[in-house]
Amino acid sequence: MDERVRFMGRLGLQQRVLPAYRVVFIEALSHACQGGLGVFAGQPLPVEGIAAVEHLGSAKLFRAQNWNFSNPSSAWFTVWQAGLLKWLETWSPDALVVEANPRYLATRLAIRWMHRRRRPVLGWGLGAPPLKGPLAPLRLWERINFLHSLDALIAYSQRGAGQYLSLGIAAERVFVASNAVDPPPVRPYVEKPPVYQGSPVVLFVGRLQKRKRIDNLIYACAGLPENLRPRLLIVGEGPTRQALETLAQRVYPKAEFVGARYGDSLETFYDQADLFVLPGTGGLAVQQAMAHGLPVIVAQGDGTQDDLVRPGNGWQIPPDDPISLGQSLLEALSSPARLRQMGKEAFRVVAEEVNTEVMASAFIRALNSFHDWFPKQL
Repeated sequence: MDERVRFMGRLGLQQRVLPAYRVVFIEALSHACQGGLGVFAGQPLPVEGIAAVEHLGSAKLFRAQNWNFSNPSSAWFTVWQAGLLKWLETWSPDALVVEANPRYLATRLAIRWMHRRRRPVLGWGLGAPPLKGPLAPLRLWERINFLHSLDALIAYSQRGAGQYLSLGIAAERVFVASNAVDPPPVRPYVEKPPVYQGSPVVLFVGRLQKRKRIDNLIYACAGLPENLRPRLLIVGEGPTRQALETLAQRVYPKAEFVGARYGDSLETFYDQADLFVLPGTGGLAVQQAMAHGLPVIVAQGDGTQDDLVRPGNGWQIPPDDPISLGQSLLEALSSPARLRQMGKEAFRVVAEEVNTEVMASAFIRALNSFHDWFPKQL
């Protein structure tokens, strides 16, 4: 991170849940806050399967008591975070970043608490995707009112920023911090040979579960011309492993299930690969793959992949679309020389544009846009 980009005050960050994959970003943000960073977050519901943060390093973690009504996938979901105002009184942040979600009922009290002290509140969120169902008009009204009560918004992506703008949020109040989970690559880019060393190698890394659509990847590999059928490496564990192995034995025996791998053992698989594919939702491993100079094929999602995966470094395909997946695989594997150029561009993107250091800098710039609000000593 550019050492000149710093927030001189004390920052508060509210989250319903703080996933473990956010630790790297939280620490980068904390190091950029002169007065420190305090994080207020609760525990996930068991059905969510989220690995939550238990401890932080330089940032201070304060535990919320989440009272959840329904579950996060439901249109009726709301949550009350007990202890939020007490935390604000104890931590007394000069600025507060909250999840830009109107379903978090206590957040409205936190906004009023901060505004009475003339301290800014910034919302951080995916954006404002279209709402569906009979409650859509009421939820839209609630969303618009809530977003307009915030002093600025930090979107995960350019798509998300556009959605905030479409709801009448002023352009000068909308910032983009492209979603990242990894720091810039530590090791330099390693050039790969312009031709395959035997069969091309396609890699998947992630939890083996239905929403990852690994079955589509197995079928797509089987549908390729014989000379392009890759060695398919599937790294991970999960509830669908046995069913996927049975499918692969029948459809594509060249698929290899190697189980979960971490650290140097995982690095070996990235180094072997020519292409990384994530055919379903999720995707924490995409940035890691790009940091190893791999072009990627990913399913389109909530917009967070848009800033990361572009025509120059990969392919975005419709979710759960085996035909598009097969076509992208064929295009990718047909030209190893082009694939190498795309891998080099993938590395550049995560080194320079989308990483936790850049993301933290974007947060600090958003906070510093409120310099007129702060006492002169800040």
